[in-house]
Amino acid sequence: MASCSGVSVMLVIPLLVSSLMLAFAGNLNQRFDITWGEGRAKITNNGELLTLSLDKASGSGFQSKNEYLFGKIDMQLKLVPGNSAGTVTAYSLSSKGSAWDEIDYEFLGNLSGDPYILHTNVFSQGKGNREQQFYLWFDPTADFHTYSILWNPQRIIFSVDGTPIREFKNSQSLGVPFPKNQPMRIYSSLWNADDWATRGGLVKTDWTQAPFVASYRNFNADACIWSSGASSCSSSLPFTTNSWLSQELDTASQQRLTWVQKNYMIYNYCTDTKRFPQGLPPECRSS
Repeated sequence: MASCSGVSVMLVIPLLVSSLMLAFAGNLNQRFDITWGEGRAKITNNGELLTLSLDKASGSGFQSKNEYLFGKIDMQLKLVPGNSAGTVTAYSLSSKGSAWDEIDYEFLGNLSGDPYILHTNVFSQGKGNREQQFYLWFDPTADFHTYSILWNPQRIIFSVDGTPIREFKNSQSLGVPFPKNQPMRIYSSLWNADDWATRGGLVKTDWTQAPFVASYRNFNADACIWSSGASSCSSSLPFTTNSWLSQELDTASQQRLTWVQKNYMIYNYCTDTKRFPQGLPPECRSS
């Protein structure tokens, strides 16, 4: 009997883990609220697909039901195809208030055939000015690609399809604020920004191409959920290790990061001496 009982336990544990993972992933209806757009944002396919649309009257947006304080957040996006000039698809973690924290992806649309610009930024206590921008090594409108944020107390890592493109380390020892005390929700929106988004506002949105549509699927948050002033990670579920809480780039990942930054980075605040005539920010000088 003891042997049978042991076998039963061994069979049940994987099922429990699988069930927990499925429950944690959930569908998009369970994880997000559509917040604006008057019907332009939709969740379809039994919760498997979320679309945002933009026309001349309005864009649209959504936010997560949960707040998070650290985590590994993955979402697959397919960006507005064709002539997307003037449009911005924003995807970020953000808190509220005048001294907010924020971790940003913004996808700046372009004319057909010209590359999207992937804009990243980190805000802490209401201060940003830490932009890095990239071209991508694929067409982000042709298919879905996974955009990830790893956020732990030591660092923030932006990744695309598992390839790190940016690391922002905790440099509080140098007097640089780092987002680690404010829980953040996920926010995403598709909106018109033709006053600045494409070539500094020189290229305007072509409304004959509307509606513009961006698509989302396969959301996953391996994260600490913040609720009623407490974190779920203080009493972790069985079978969860939260290894991302101390994760850092290994040698192979560091090499991929270097490859992306050498070949696809088009702006780095840490090299913009004209913008910082009194000296680059401390984290730039230390890296």
